[in-house]
Amino acid sequence: MKWENNRESDQVEDRRSSPGRGLGGGGGRNIGLGTIAVALVAGWIFGINPMTILGALSGGDLSPAAQVETSQGPAPAPTDDMGRFVASVLGGTEDVWGPMFQQAGATYQKPRLVLFRGATPTACGTGQSAMGPFYCPGDQKVYIDLSFYDTLRTQLGAPGDFAQAYVIAHEVGHHVQNLLGITGKMDEMRGRVSQREFNAMSVRVELQADCFAGIWAHHNQKTGNILEPGDVEEAMNAAAAIGDDALQRKSQGQVVPDSFTHGTSEQRQRWFNSGLKTGSVQACDTFKSASL
Repeated sequence: MKWENNRESDQVEDRRSSPGRGLGGGGGRNIGLGTIAVALVAGWIFGINPMTILGALSGGDLSPAAQVETSQGPAPAPTDDMGRFVASVLGGTEDVWGPMFQQAGATYQKPRLVLFRGATPTACGTGQSAMGPFYCPGDQKVYIDLSFYDTLRTQLGAPGDFAQAYVIAHEVGHHVQNLLGITGKMDEMRGRVSQREFNAMSVRVELQADCFAGIWAHHNQKTGNILEPGDVEEAMNAAAAIGDDALQRKSQGQVVPDSFTHGTSEQRQRWFNSGLKTGSVQACDTFKSASL
């Protein structure tokens, strides 16, 4: 992936030099890493809000109001290669979604992206590296511990910088959904439908975010010619590696479709490819699609 000469976003917040900075008290129970690993087997990667899952499992309150960040002043922008890579990808998402919102008569509110190590406070509760990358609607920030990329490469068999960029573009896709009101509508349905029905809606949310990631790739290729040989295959391989069916088969030896929250490997690949081929938000309407 060609990223070195692309515009870097100024919305990256580097907390890596201060693990756990600003951690304060909060509601709900403390949840150990073992619980997190078990709880997020199927939703470990690309979760819209892993604290919601953990809160439900622990019986605690990990809502946006439960734990907030204690400010210690602004964190610096990253200067290392991986930090600059993240800033470049985030800048590419801004260059896509800004004009698209403007064409629709709206203003795109840029998300901040937080780099951290180990744990960090968020408006959704304490973020843990074991959760994988996630988006918190409460503060409109994407959180990533870059050690996740080692997991993506060594444990999930999905190497490559374009696979890493796909991770960021997917999380920004959740931010776009938040701005469009989709996240709020999902929250309204919580408790009003069965867990099986809510899981099915969650799958549509996640597949749409995959499609939005494809939109990012489509338009950045048109404007910046970012793709190198093998890049698309890297993203498709990552999408396959983190399908619910693949994760369940690997972790428990069987597949339970009613518990899917993110979609199968084939579905994730297909919806990413839909956004990549068309570059159209209309092509990403998973909620109106009769077949996923």
